[in-house]
Amino acid sequence: MSVKLAIVYYSTTGTNYQLAQWAAEAGKQAGAEVKILKVQELAPLPVIEGNPAWKAHVDATKDIPIATPDDIVWADAIIFSTPTRFGNVASQMKQFLDTTGGIWFQGKTVNKVVSAMTSAQNAHGGQEQTILQLYTTMYHWGAIVVAPGYTDPLLYGAGGNPYGTSVSVSQDNKMVGDVQAFQNAVHHQTKRVVTVAEWVKKGKQ
Repeated sequence: MSVKLAIVYYSTTGTNYQLAQWAAEAGKQAGAEVKILKVQELAPLPVIEGNPAWKAHVDATKDIPIATPDDIVWADAIIFSTPTRFGNVASQMKQFLDTTGGIWFQGKTVNKVVSAMTSAQNAHGGQEQTILQLYTTMYHWGAIVVAPGYTDPLLYGAGGNPYGTSVSVSQDNKMVGDVQAFQNAVHHQTKRVVTVAEWVKKGKQ
């Protein structure tokens, strides 16, 4: 049976949604059954409406399903994508992770294969720290963290690092640097996650 891959993201103006879309492409290419899911928005509507780019993105993705703990139970592998907020995950993503206590208690997060991606407006604004903070939760889950490492030469270029794909974003919400290199890094990371999830799934059979 194919690997079930959930891509769980939060995005304000679209960067992490784009990363999630690239991951979905790669997951399907690798033969996985893929779901793209967004976490629940927490910001008040007046705040969102005060930022045209934020409002436009919310409207454009209104039909993306909201992630629930049941989606984590369903998945063999999960890729998370979240903006950096003061060196940590966005509050929306943290709130979702905090809802998984029930399935964690039941042992339903054990041996999920997981990985993470992120973005920030500053090249040294806490991207790696954000991914590592998210992985701390994964250790509590009993999940299997599959970081990209330096497993392909492309990871020495833009977007690649041993923790997970990270990108910098300009003030006008554009990725800074080689967008194709970012996409390649996401594709490699995703295919690595699917491969390891296949190994784990075969071991359970």
